[in-house]
Amino acid sequence: MIFVNFSLGDPPVPQLTVMDTGSNLLWVQCVPCKNCSQTSPLIFDPIKSSTYSKVPCNTSYCKVVPGGRCGSSDQCVYNQTYYDGPSSKGELAREQLMFRTSDDGTVAVSNVVFGCGHENGKYWDEKFTGVLGLGSQLISVPSRLGSGFSYCIGNLFDQQYAYNKLILGEGAIIEGDSTPVKIIDGLYHITLEGISFGEKMLDIDLGVFSHRTQRIGNSIIDSGTTVTWLVLGAYKALFDEVKGLLEGVLEIVDRKPLRLCYQGSASRDLVGFPAVTFHFIDGAELSLDTGSLFYQAGDVFCMAIAPSEFEGLSIIGLMAQQYYNVAYDVAGARVYFQRIECALLDD
Repeated sequence: MIFVNFSLGDPPVPQLTVMDTGSNLLWVQCVPCKNCSQTSPLIFDPIKSSTYSKVPCNTSYCKVVPGGRCGSSDQCVYNQTYYDGPSSKGELAREQLMFRTSDDGTVAVSNVVFGCGHENGKYWDEKFTGVLGLGSQLISVPSRLGSGFSYCIGNLFDQQYAYNKLILGEGAIIEGDSTPVKIIDGLYHITLEGISFGEKMLDIDLGVFSHRTQRIGNSIIDSGTTVTWLVLGAYKALFDEVKGLLEGVLEIVDRKPLRLCYQGSASRDLVGFPAVTFHFIDGAELSLDTGSLFYQAGDVFCMAIAPSEFEGLSIIGLMAQQYYNVAYDVAGARVYFQRIECALLDD
């Protein structure tokens, strides 16, 4: 996962939130807080901020926020849940956000709608203070800033990598090959039309890519999900190719049905392994090398692609987006992929 730094309120309180294009709401842990890390100095106390204000329940924000309803004193309350992450319950409010700019300055954005979470699920990393939803609904930060955003992701497993970058608003780096995006419930749906393994285009019936009887928008691009989830027909074709190539070469480890794990080291044992490429309409591509296709867990490595549990819908996770600058042109309804070393974006 990628964490985003910014400060909230006045005086500013530093935050460290998960970057998530698969949801819309920004929420942070707030005082009083149930299930928060009691050792964290970053828990936001709205009483201490001069720029904090409540969002009434008779607003359009309360109509679109997950679980929005009237709480006490006519304030909107929310209940944000995720398929595989921590939930958050609290009050909807407005606050000032302070972001760092590329030239080491800061910029303040006022009246940003966010969730002040008083009852939150626990996350695996105690440094985490919330989730930055980057969907396009009215309650999201991108909708407040307009135009779009971009991010560049390097090696997710290198904790010393210093060049991951998120750019919100007009400074977004919108370059590379693009594909149309269909926005549904604020989330970014793109259209996967084929998968290749090395030079071989896999034999996949296009019908497996249909979602709700339509092929357009059959995949969600989601930075809050680590692995990629492919519709079963497409996954099975890829599974068979990978398994067949490694048959008799590496020892397979039984973990879960239809999941591929092997004894050994991916970086050592998969030198020269073919790239897997996702092909989207209008020619945009995501190419996954070994570091994007497999993750290491001790002396075992597993394929970072799994069969989707959603009929006709694939989810393109963050590992598949490594070594790319991904740009979201919301106004132009396009998503851009540019394979690049993120350090070069500072030149």
